[in-house]
Amino acid sequence: MSSSALEEPDHNYRRTSCDDLLAASGNEESESDHEVEGILGRSVGELRDDELAPVAPAIRRKSSTAALKRRAFFIRTIALLCACCLSVGSHYASYVLGPLKSRLSRELGTSHTEFSLLISAFSLNSTWTPLLGGVLASSLGTTFTSILATGIIFLGQIILLIGDIAGSIRMMAFGMFIFGLGVSPVAVVQETIIVRFFKSHGLGVSMAFGLIVGKGASFVSARTSYPLTEMFGPRAPFYAATTLAGMSVVVNLVYIAASRWLVDGAGAELEAADITEEARRRSITNVTEAEALERVAAKRRVNLREITKLGDVFWSYVGLNILCGAIWSPFTHLAANIIENRYGMSEQDAANEASYLLAGSLLFYPICGFLVDRLRHRPIVVQLLLLSSCLTLSAYGWLVLPPSWTQSARPAIATFAVGHGFSPLLLVVLVPKIVPLKYVSTALGVHKSLEQTGSTIFQTLAGLALDTHKKGHNLVNRISQGNTSAIQYLLNIFFFLNVLQLLSIVALAYLQRRKNKILEAQHRRASTAFSREPSTDRGKAHSRGVSTHSSEHEQETPLLDASHSHRRYSSSGSRVRFFNDEVRTKGEIRRGEVFVSLSAGLIVFAWVLFLGTAWFRLGMKKDHGST
Repeated sequence: MSSSALEEPDHNYRRTSCDDLLAASGNEESESDHEVEGILGRSVGELRDDELAPVAPAIRRKSSTAALKRRAFFIRTIALLCACCLSVGSHYASYVLGPLKSRLSRELGTSHTEFSLLISAFSLNSTWTPLLGGVLASSLGTTFTSILATGIIFLGQIILLIGDIAGSIRMMAFGMFIFGLGVSPVAVVQETIIVRFFKSHGLGVSMAFGLIVGKGASFVSARTSYPLTEMFGPRAPFYAATTLAGMSVVVNLVYIAASRWLVDGAGAELEAADITEEARRRSITNVTEAEALERVAAKRRVNLREITKLGDVFWSYVGLNILCGAIWSPFTHLAANIIENRYGMSEQDAANEASYLLAGSLLFYPICGFLVDRLRHRPIVVQLLLLSSCLTLSAYGWLVLPPSWTQSARPAIATFAVGHGFSPLLLVVLVPKIVPLKYVSTALGVHKSLEQTGSTIFQTLAGLALDTHKKGHNLVNRISQGNTSAIQYLLNIFFFLNVLQLLSIVALAYLQRRKNKILEAQHRRASTAFSREPSTDRGKAHSRGVSTHSSEHEQETPLLDASHSHRRYSSSGSRVRFFNDEVRTKGEIRRGEVFVSLSAGLIVFAWVLFLGTAWFRLGMKKDHGST
């Protein structure tokens, strides 16, 4: 590609990129079957750098000028800011109810179960919408999917506000239900945009910054909900959440208007929708090229039926997500009320202390992202996950102890804030270490879907447990005073689930290590077979001139043509086919089918539990005074 193409990306970038994709498609055996590094660091079967012959695209050799780098950095920064703003409204609204639990109980007469239903109403849809969001982003593009998701969030917030004004718990639950339809797709789109622009430019730090903005909005929400109520009235937090959701829609429209300029200027990877658009344009002059581009676009779309082949490590990771969903989100929503009742604090003080549970991410996300990028070939992700699990376990251990011994919840809040402060980022960056590149978007959808499933189930069960253990005659007094045995019972369950989560991380590392041993044996056999081929000496002679720092070079150069980066290794020889044809035993595939069925059953159970509880607690309740 000529330097003029870089200077005028609006005219030449997409055409040239599609030409490169067409040229690459004839040489690639499988665009999607990409080397998987593994969660324990560099794969044991990976070829050494001095054995590799990377195909460096011409566009990278000609894009090293300082001016072009500064321009690309500036454009990527704008894209990152736009992506971050997409989720501000949804994150703020997601945590606006927690500090208001006692007020809702006092003024609207909500029980523990009814409040949990409000929270579960928006997380319920997140049990399946991440998969839908991934498919839509893959087929229709991130621009269309993002405006659809942010629009749904804005609509749900309007309904929630109307329900609060009308004093209707059912309308508020319906608003949260609509709101939940867009929350996870927005997160999927946000992460897809960040990966698209920063895949080779410090993805860990960029993803950390994107998540910081969302967590920051959550922290501000938890911190300001009660003060806003005190200063401006009980509906002020809902007005603020609706306003921020509307602002996210406005920023989304700005991103859509500038998306072509952003993608072309930064040299970002083209989506399937972009390639399809170029194919339609070329169909007028060259039908053959148009059909070839359509085939390239089809390879980039997600096929949900293939997730059964992702292996035992992936499904162990899915189980970890379910447990993380059960011990993270429900506790952050219930913490203010638990602290208030267990330690005899006022509503405002309890809400203020509980808000710090979300503050750890503001500090630890960037540190975690930096460590993951710097130590990406070491088992840093697993080590940090173990540290996170131990910290949250110690927090629950402190809360389980009698409050007469501990006197304060602050040590537990501090350790939970640190442990939870970086762990959600780890679950995201694990995905490309576990599955090939083609399945990353699908795996991200499964990750969010099952994490929310665990959160929804335990959030609903927690409310039922608190209500089941209540005693007394006056509903409002029973809720405001709390029940020691019920809270103790709930904290014991949190502690037990955290132990299971810690064990699941150990199991995940064990399965990865076992997989590495299998891959190492396969690699030795493949290398032996390859060494007997006549072309070996020529390949080695060519590889001697290659820099041994190719991975660092890829981090410093723009991702202008993803197809070339996938063709890092020569397609000839059984060594490369070893990576493409990674061993998947029949038993492993059968287990994958079983895990898919269990996951689907778990999602169905979450829906049945929520709808059944909502029917008995809300639908059959004539009015709040009847109890």
